[in-house]
Amino acid sequence: MGLKVYADRMSQPSRAIIIFCKMNRIDFEEVRIDISKGQHRTPEFEKINPMKQVPAIVDGKFKLFESHAILRYLACFFPSVSDHWYPNDLTSRAKIDSILDWHHANLRRGAMTYVFNSALAPALGFPLNAQAAEEGKKLLSSSISKIKSFWLKGNSRFLLGNAQPSIADLSLVCELMQLEVVDSEERQRILEPHQEIRDWMENVKRATNPHFLEVHGILYKVKARLESRRNRVSPKL
Repeated sequence: MGLKVYADRMSQPSRAIIIFCKMNRIDFEEVRIDISKGQHRTPEFEKINPMKQVPAIVDGKFKLFESHAILRYLACFFPSVSDHWYPNDLTSRAKIDSILDWHHANLRRGAMTYVFNSALAPALGFPLNAQAAEEGKKLLSSSISKIKSFWLKGNSRFLLGNAQPSIADLSLVCELMQLEVVDSEERQRILEPHQEIRDWMENVKRATNPHFLEVHGILYKVKARLESRRNRVSPKL
């Protein structure tokens, strides 16, 4: 029984796992879990991940959830994975782990709160929440500034001054890509002051293409639908 990746490509961590597998020639079966249809809450999926979230993997008899744990497992288990993703050197690993541990409570929390409450909530049956969106945007902006100040110093192409991307680069950039679905002017206002962040995102995209663009294709489809909806509503304002 081979590796199965349970994922919804609208999920930022799901995209990171899929791109990582494709980049490192890991043979896997992508099992689509549609969050908008509640497929993550079914009894069948609960057997895979009792937390009822994506992504999750099954590798033979081994089951694992939480995207950062999955990325670490894949990087260590499969011999085809290049060392730069999660180096054997313990100090380098520790620095990557530090970024990943920071990510969930900061960049991810801010981006997810902002994007959900400013754009995606209606698709899941919830109302937009301007106050929550504003709170999320503040944490998102603060997190972006911290990335630039702490881990992208000088002319760094990737986090920690590395010459090639790590699992931290992939995880964080997939998070920031979720901004593609918000209003284009708002996205520009958030990222425009941070040239280093925009350059870093482009570096990660180039280093992981064509898989990066293919896996993120779903975002551009959702963005087109949301922009069409905004255009229909705006004349009435």
